[in-house]
Amino acid sequence: MTMVCSAAIADSIRMAGFNLEEAADGIKFQKPHKINKTCLLTAPTCALQRASSAATAFAALRRRWRWWAPSGASTLERAARAFLLASAALVQACALYYVFRYVGRGCRARAEFAAAGFVGDTGLGLGLGGGACDVFDGAWVPDDTVRHPLYNSSECPFAERGFDCLANGRNDTGYLKWRWKPRRCDVPRFAARAALERLRGKRVVFVGDSMSRTQCQSFICMLMAGVDDPRTVFEVNGNKITKTIRHLAVRFASHGLTVEFFRSVFLVQQEHSAPWHAPKGVKSTLRLDRMDNLTRKWVDSDVLIFNTGHWWTATKLFDTGCYFQAGHSLKLGTSIDAGFRMALETWASWVHKRVDLNRTHVFFRTYEPSHWGDTRQKVCEVTEQPSSEAKGNDKSEFGAIFADVVTNMKVPITVLNVTLMGAFRSDAHVGAWSYPPTILDCSHWCLPGVPDAWNELMFSYLLTNGWRNMAG
Repeated sequence: MTMVCSAAIADSIRMAGFNLEEAADGIKFQKPHKINKTCLLTAPTCALQRASSAATAFAALRRRWRWWAPSGASTLERAARAFLLASAALVQACALYYVFRYVGRGCRARAEFAAAGFVGDTGLGLGLGGGACDVFDGAWVPDDTVRHPLYNSSECPFAERGFDCLANGRNDTGYLKWRWKPRRCDVPRFAARAALERLRGKRVVFVGDSMSRTQCQSFICMLMAGVDDPRTVFEVNGNKITKTIRHLAVRFASHGLTVEFFRSVFLVQQEHSAPWHAPKGVKSTLRLDRMDNLTRKWVDSDVLIFNTGHWWTATKLFDTGCYFQAGHSLKLGTSIDAGFRMALETWASWVHKRVDLNRTHVFFRTYEPSHWGDTRQKVCEVTEQPSSEAKGNDKSEFGAIFADVVTNMKVPITVLNVTLMGAFRSDAHVGAWSYPPTILDCSHWCLPGVPDAWNELMFSYLLTNGWRNMAG
């Protein structure tokens, strides 16, 4: 016991002494940017908290020593009191060791969420001076080179007509000539042929709502630019892309690669009939404690990208007669924010229990801002250039809930914190160039466009930090 607790004392003092080398598999973190108005702790902050706690504890011990050893005490009394004090210190050190070793994981989780940045890699040109970089802290800069756009939607058979703004009559092309530039590093240029080689034999799965479908189509079209024979790329079931398609699987036969999309707008299971004991107004329920019944088809993947958020509204839930359920109990008084939290906690538990993180790299993409001119989504004015400041509906309450859930996860995931990126791009929405053209759309993005940047960052992250899980 003495040897164990002595090691514990040394370990806790070492951790209180700002040794951050073990944080998140060696990834270094910078200060966090603001996400949805939620300020999150970084690993150095956690270390300061630890050091402060340790300093307070040691100061208290010094005060106790003065109290227990008055000047008139005998040598025997001093020895006895010293022994009692040492025993108390040993117990407290063991308690501190437990706090630092286990509770401290939450601090590191906050850091990973707050700054899912890249470690500098001179081979890829990431990290100025080889330092750490938060790639989501940056700005959109003009790009007049041939780098952007990365593909032509009209030449990509897997780009949905509703997202092909140029084909639908948009005349200005300025929105195509912007790239995301992190403040402290450069994102490596996406090379389709090299990406296909690195993804050879892999399975990439996108799960979520129509924003996830857009990102999936973007990624497929980005890779298509590196294919010699387009006929070797096909949908495995012969399905056509539609707004409501539940599953889409595109096979790159020459590379043994499959890119798939599963439609799961809430991530948890939606029952399309009401329980027998439900009130008359309840027509369907959302099972907050049960994942979507398609989960068994997601787990066997190498890269797994999730999103949810845009369907968590009263219009799409309560106004249609869909209410929350947990177990056999209806949760008629549960708010949307509370339901969203419960669903994310169910998702986090599923990732922990069901996903083999030695093989699968899990991403979660944060909420994508919309730029509607009114709360009823009837006014949509697309600008000609990105706005100079972050605007739009960013659902900051969802960001705070998600941050809290991820902080308490027991397994590591990577957060694609794209909320701020999208807040500047009031110029890149579908707008009036939808299909059919009678539909205004200030939520979805044109392709090519903003989702391409999400995929560039995701793939760059895999190259610099996550590829260890994809080897073999």
